[in-house]
Amino acid sequence: MSKKRNAQPPEKLTGIQLTKIPTTAVGFPAIVSALTHIQKEVGVLKGIRLLKNINQKEGFDCPGCAWPDPDAKRAFLAEYCENGAKAVAEEATKNRVSPLFFATHSVAALSKLSDYEIGKSGRITEPMYLPEGKDHYEAISWEAAFTLIGKELNTLASPDQAIFYTSGRTSNEAAFLYQLFVREFGTNNLPDCSNMCHESSGIALSETLGIAKGSVTLEDFDHADVVIVIGQNPGTNHPRMLSALGATKKNGGKIITINPLPEVGLINYKDPQNPLKWVGKGQDLTDVFLPVRINGDVALLKIILKLMKAEETKNPGSVFNHDFIAKKTSGIDTMLADLDTYSFEELLPQTGISLEKIKEATALIINNEKIIICWAMGLTQHKNAVDNIQELVNILLLKGSIGKKGAGTCPVRGHSNVQGDRTMGIWEKPKASFLDALEKEFHFKAPRAHGLDVVASIAAMHAEKAKVFIGMGGNFVSATPDTEFTAAALKKCQLTVQVSTKLNRSHLIHGKKALILPCLSRSEKDLQTSGLQFVTTENSMGIIQQSHGPLSPPSKHLLSEPAIVAGIANATLQCTLTSWTHLIGNYDFIRAKIEATIPGFKDYNARVRGKGGFYLPNNARENDFTPTHSGKANFTLNIPSDICLADNQFIMMTLRTHDQYNTTIYGLNDRYRGVLNERRVIFMNSEDMKTQGLKKLDLVDLTSHFNGEERIAKGFLVVSYEIPKQCTATYFPEANVLVPLNSVAKRSNTPTSKTVIITIQKRKVKK
Repeated sequence: MSKKRNAQPPEKLTGIQLTKIPTTAVGFPAIVSALTHIQKEVGVLKGIRLLKNINQKEGFDCPGCAWPDPDAKRAFLAEYCENGAKAVAEEATKNRVSPLFFATHSVAALSKLSDYEIGKSGRITEPMYLPEGKDHYEAISWEAAFTLIGKELNTLASPDQAIFYTSGRTSNEAAFLYQLFVREFGTNNLPDCSNMCHESSGIALSETLGIAKGSVTLEDFDHADVVIVIGQNPGTNHPRMLSALGATKKNGGKIITINPLPEVGLINYKDPQNPLKWVGKGQDLTDVFLPVRINGDVALLKIILKLMKAEETKNPGSVFNHDFIAKKTSGIDTMLADLDTYSFEELLPQTGISLEKIKEATALIINNEKIIICWAMGLTQHKNAVDNIQELVNILLLKGSIGKKGAGTCPVRGHSNVQGDRTMGIWEKPKASFLDALEKEFHFKAPRAHGLDVVASIAAMHAEKAKVFIGMGGNFVSATPDTEFTAAALKKCQLTVQVSTKLNRSHLIHGKKALILPCLSRSEKDLQTSGLQFVTTENSMGIIQQSHGPLSPPSKHLLSEPAIVAGIANATLQCTLTSWTHLIGNYDFIRAKIEATIPGFKDYNARVRGKGGFYLPNNARENDFTPTHSGKANFTLNIPSDICLADNQFIMMTLRTHDQYNTTIYGLNDRYRGVLNERRVIFMNSEDMKTQGLKKLDLVDLTSHFNGEERIAKGFLVVSYEIPKQCTATYFPEANVLVPLNSVAKRSNTPTSKTVIITIQKRKVKK
């Protein structure tokens, strides 16, 4: 079966420039880039006011990544990164999407624009409605919009016919109200962006350590002997992390980087918070770089484990922490016996790395115990993603590198409150204890059957088993896999609703009827009946902090996310005992309800008002593994990749450009990889290019292959890059069309956006 996918026409491929890849990241060029975006979108004076408030203790939380802020003193000059500045500039833009804009531009015309052009349209100023059969959105009152949603939801044959999606930018207060409304409505259909990123991490860590979160704090990086960064590119995705890695190096620690592509930000960087360091050669970070083949991670980690075991056998007590293993862990004998069933000869070809280079990295692990392992989507979006992460845990458990200063797990979340959303109950598989607490506090019968995750939701909409889609933030159609299948699924809905700050493609790929509900951004004042409010978020390391927006809203017609949830709830729920209007009058009331239902939030309103907020409990950090099935930390058996490529096939992974945050496109440049003015490119090994008869900037079509199905994306330009043979990389969302919906990670059901099997066909040049 052939399924053609083509997100953008090849005629758009013009003006590409390939430049020399820089030798250092951040520094003065990053500051110039950030200020350029600020000046263009916001203006200098307003921009400076914004920047000085980002991530400060009495400021607002960056709407970008979830990397934590220092507990103590924060940098006055720049407690934010280049992409954080871009994110704020995008939200504070001077451009407006008004009813006149929609009257002037039809949905059909807007759909022809690129994601970049759509995003640059500006902030949405009023609620907009697209009636069935029409091609122009029109203004609608909030009351009418809420009434329409309530009517559509209440005419469904079952609450399970509605999908309630959440993006990671939603505050704790909005997320808690949202899940409460959905469960009072009667379903657990609460898919979220975690389903597509760190779901694999949550499962892997819950089974092994008893908590779905990382165990380290930011201070731990000051004390680590070794930091392993695997499947992650912090220079683009979490630039402030480079400061933490710099602290590790300054204090004598070593850094091992494992990634298919060499990323500039992990090689060398210049601290943007110190003008004295803007000149010179910068600070070297990586000590050992292992350019692993895509999805060769388990094979590589097994080799490291085998080398560790061999040295321990040779010199007993020199490698393993036997005291920790005996007191705190379960399953070591089975894990070590399983290692013996694998040979170096079968594992090494999967890695693409020499045994000598792997031994160099392993020596650092063998000779140190304060080890932090950091990872992101490079590990979580594979068929064996859970295995990837649990193999990392095996290494840490052998060394006793959990629950001590300078050691532990560090899954790096990619969105500002994605971890907080899950803590607040945004999950399709809620724990019984959480539902019990909701029932006790709010006096309703909570649904117990598990709901639909992202992949299952798309399938349900496509099969017309789900008829209403509500998205609390995000850009669902661009973020998800199998773009055209997802688009067709959304179009089959009776109603699609998007709660958004800016225009995106999901407003243009809609159901029979569609609503856009514009909300306040993180950087704006939120005035309710009791006065100005603040919201809270949870960062990657479990710190709950407050966020105050300093700017006036760009339109008097905007509502906060909590107010939007309350409006929908009041229009939908006919027998609710929850006083929704009361809750949004003062967000302290919402936080009091969170405290009453979720462990770890005692004295929430008082503690979050302390400068810097507070840490949530973390059992792994405390060396307590009783929440696992064994009551101890568990060693596991994990399986390497089973992918076998034909000679003409390649593994493709999707990744971001440096001018991008998730699906938001800030610009068309990827300066850290030397690509300017173009996004439809495919990075290839130079020897593979020769074998395929391809030259630099040849135009090619890509075809993905899965279970006899083919998906085609036309018009990509070939760029030579330092990447292992038969491995390629493309940008998302442009290449999401090639990711099969049903190609998912075992147990986590996360789309396998990092292991797409493709063939490459050169375009014939028209004469």
